Amino acid sequence: MTYWHGAIRLGHLTIPRFIGGPLDGITDSPFRKVIRKFSPDALLYSEMRHVACVAHDKGVKKTLDFEQMERPLVYQFSANSIECIDRACELVVAAGVDAVDLNIGCPARCVVKSGSGSALMGDLPRLKIILEHFRKTLKIPFTLKIRAGFKEKNAVTVAQLAQDCGVDALAIHPRLQTQMFAGQPDYDLARQVKEAVSIPVFLSGGIINWATAQRAYEQTGVDGYLIGRGIWSRPWKLRELQEQSQGNIFTVTDEMIGQAALDHLHEVMKYYGPHGAYVFRKHLPFYIKGKPSAGTLRKQLMVSHTAQELEDGLWTFFMV
Repeated sequence: MTYWHGAIRLGHLTIPRFIGGPLDGITDSPFRKVIRKFSPDALLYSEMRHVACVAHDKGVKKTLDFEQMERPLVYQFSANSIECIDRACELVVAAGVDAVDLNIGCPARCVVKSGSGSALMGDLPRLKIILEHFRKTLKIPFTLKIRAGFKEKNAVTVAQLAQDCGVDALAIHPRLQTQMFAGQPDYDLARQVKEAVSIPVFLSGGIINWATAQRAYEQTGVDGYLIGRGIWSRPWKLRELQEQSQGNIFTVTDEMIGQAALDHLHEVMKYYGPHGAYVFRKHLPFYIKGKPSAGTLRKQLMVSHTAQELEDGLWTFFMV
């Protein structure tokens, strides 16, 4: 069996190599349900939430409210101490997630300022305590998302520490915190991480199509690929990559895009209620981007206040 026809073992899970990565405000339950229509077996991540917010139910009720068809699902946490880890893990495990992920790669200034996210890559003693506590608390797979480093590249050291602490798999976005999402990801560093540990390693960053996935594998040898910004308003992307990796043709048609957008709108309205029309508007430009008359439609629909106006506009644009 060739690499591309294989799968990844993560605890009790056997998953395809292309994974739906976390995007705050994007990969919520409605969007995951649309992805599932294309990729029923792919591993998907939740949006990131701090353990304290989950433990104290600070605005996370919707985040914990998902349907079983969204599984296999990884719940992603941030943390800056062991406080609240036990309660937060208890709640998400009871909700039925398949794995828990700790994000120590988030570069956002507000997250870093709190000592969470990629700041932990600059504080290995504290990171070790947190990793060991998660591992002791969890009976399901526990994974880690890292960067190249905080201010300096230390991803190999962090990956080895993670493995020693019992982490089951890790994902690396090979840019420093200071780079945010700019500049070329350091795929050679990702290769070094892969060679330094025996647990599965996923690559995050720079994978937008089959050609980039092939090049990434040749340069890194990683086990899987987190598709983050490349999946925004492209819920078929994991299926597209999976099919192409098997040598199959996958054609994205206007009708398919339109139907996905309408399905997404319907799921958003069911989940968020009347406020859903405003929630969906941030997705709209990405569904129609690059199409003739997209600018006109965007101006028209971005001031829409009802789901019916959005649905009518999308239907006319894609289906007529």
